[in-house]
Amino acid sequence: MVLHPMISPQPDSVQFVAAVPRITLRNHFAHPYDSAIAAARTCYAPRIIGPEEITDKQRLQIGAATFYAGHHTVYQHAHFEFGLENVSRQFVWSFLHAHPFYNSEQQSQRYVRLGRALAYLPPETPGFGAAERAIYERAVARAWSYYRELTALLEEDSRRILSDIWHISPMSHPKRAQKVDRQAEKRAIEVARYVLPVAAATTMVHTLSGIVLHRLWRMVEASDTPAEARAVIGEMVARVREIDPQFFDRFDNAPMEPEEMPEWSHLAGSGELPGAASARMRDAEAFAREFDARLGGRVSVLTDFSPQAPHVVAEAYRAVLGLTESACPDAEALDRLLNPARNAYRLETLDVGVHAPIMRALQHAHFTFAKKISHTADSQDQRHRMVPGSRPLLVVTDTRAPDYLTPMLIAGNARAREVYERAMADAWAAKNELLDRGVPREIALYLLPNAKAIRLVESGSLLHLLHKWTMRTCFNAQEEIYQASMEEVEQVRTAFPALGRYLGPPCYIRAGIASPICTEGSHFCGVKVWQQFPKIDRRI
Repeated sequence: MVLHPMISPQPDSVQFVAAVPRITLRNHFAHPYDSAIAAARTCYAPRIIGPEEITDKQRLQIGAATFYAGHHTVYQHAHFEFGLENVSRQFVWSFLHAHPFYNSEQQSQRYVRLGRALAYLPPETPGFGAAERAIYERAVARAWSYYRELTALLEEDSRRILSDIWHISPMSHPKRAQKVDRQAEKRAIEVARYVLPVAAATTMVHTLSGIVLHRLWRMVEASDTPAEARAVIGEMVARVREIDPQFFDRFDNAPMEPEEMPEWSHLAGSGELPGAASARMRDAEAFAREFDARLGGRVSVLTDFSPQAPHVVAEAYRAVLGLTESACPDAEALDRLLNPARNAYRLETLDVGVHAPIMRALQHAHFTFAKKISHTADSQDQRHRMVPGSRPLLVVTDTRAPDYLTPMLIAGNARAREVYERAMADAWAAKNELLDRGVPREIALYLLPNAKAIRLVESGSLLHLLHKWTMRTCFNAQEEIYQASMEEVEQVRTAFPALGRYLGPPCYIRAGIASPICTEGSHFCGVKVWQQFPKIDRRI
């Protein structure tokens, strides 16, 4: 049964709406478990075995032999497509998207105006009673009030900047002016969303394999949102059990308890349990200062790399085609690989790099960055799953003092900046009040805003970073990810000019070689970036 949202009145005409999660199984394999056993049998048979041929003895013996011995590829064939409605963005960031083996199409906060204060409401628990719930609901409603106020304040600034970029005048065609109006609204809500809490509800289509679902169920305590994770993943498991009970019931795969997990046991061993707020926060603040000092004012800093990256890539290219170094020196190999005029793969929007024999040579050069971006920006950054990051557990790295990022559109508007800073102060004050009342940190942290600073270490091969940098140095990319990508490209250009000269946004790569120059179609930013890159300033 699906419950109707619970609504309680709040000040400023904003009402808190408790999101009621709804988990549906949209698509699935017809016989997930028997298909897995049939796949296992096929490995040792002269023909393909069908799921209809599987006996109960094989289900028992082959199932146990494969699952408990770690031969899990057979359980990767079955995929499950879920509809996840009204789950929190904190849960998605901290757990659901914290690994590479999934696919999601998630409702965008950048382009969808959020009219209702729809947010996750933790269940009542010791320390989180009626009084604490009232504080929580007021904080969420207040954040939405700031969101509305900032949207109104920023829309005119956005319209003015975009009108200048697109050369809109009273003589312009009405459709061009309407396009600017629509884009101005989108830019305004994109920036205003920074004040929304990470408790905000989101909806998505989420697809994963059977073995990944097993792993998620085992690891539900491994995030900032264990209660929500246990509830949502538990419902996903229940939906699979409804269509094939064997897929889970054949195995003893219970969630690990917190005391079994090294993250929590390491803290317990040092006397620093997640609930020990004051001492933990002092350490977190010291860590933040140390990390920020390493950044030296940058968004992203290159901290490690393959020292012989150009030569290693060139050697790998020669190995693919059986060429000697005298026949194909390093500079020639790199030009053949990275020059879009000589390598059509650079112009592909399908991202075929891992399938192209010569492009796989780019996997042997690696780069590591320390970076600091907001929670909302990192929620997009982590979708580059082949450039994995070590992201913080907020329950042990949260600080008592406000710790956030400010978008440039807000920084340039004095009135908006004042509203924004007040929103940040209110969010941290509400979160700290809950902590002072003894509310579990897991619950209090749902009140943190999207602007919350996330410090992480991120690494990737040149192959996958090349794709990321091409997409995220486009002006349509999210502001912070754009800035991080530009800084990363700049540092690689400095360290390895032989590689860096081939890095840039799609329009820079395609200019003079392919048509259209901009691959964004009607979403063209209006700026001829390819004529000025990399010496170009983003205005919005």
